[in-house]
Amino acid sequence: MPMLDVYIPDGALQPEAEAALMNRITEILISNEGFDPADPAVRSVSWLFLHRPAAVYVGGESADAPRYKVVPSVPEGQLDGRKRAGVIAEVAEAILDAENGAWPRDPGRVWVFPTDIPEGHWGGWGQIRPLATILARILGDTGRARTLARERIAASRTERTLLP
Repeated sequence: MPMLDVYIPDGALQPEAEAALMNRITEILISNEGFDPADPAVRSVSWLFLHRPAAVYVGGESADAPRYKVVPSVPEGQLDGRKRAGVIAEVAEAILDAENGAWPRDPGRVWVFPTDIPEGHWGGWGQIRPLATILARILGDTGRARTLARERIAASRTERTLLP
């Protein structure tokens, strides 16, 4: 159930490669959230917004090669530290693969900022959507969804208290 903001400069990728990349990034996020990327219910709540920056500057000068920014937003508890690291690495690789050798393979040109939206702050359908409600739509089991949501949010909050 990710919401993705993907920033790709116009013309950086071939259209077919870009379309395939949008699908691949969506599948990376869904997989790392622990769901089946082929599940139509999960895909229906996984939105990606493609942004076209008019220009990208590095140190005040026009960039010499495309720069990419990906901001996946997920409800709190969906990604732990290991999964966040996986998302960052997998998305960077997917983007560099999509370039198909058109630019030097430099992961320093790809920035990924996984963002947890705190419980009680995810909004949809004109109202707050708690993680348990979102999971129930995907899992089809309200009891299991409540339990899973409680476990994931508790683990996320514990992880945050342990960070240096």
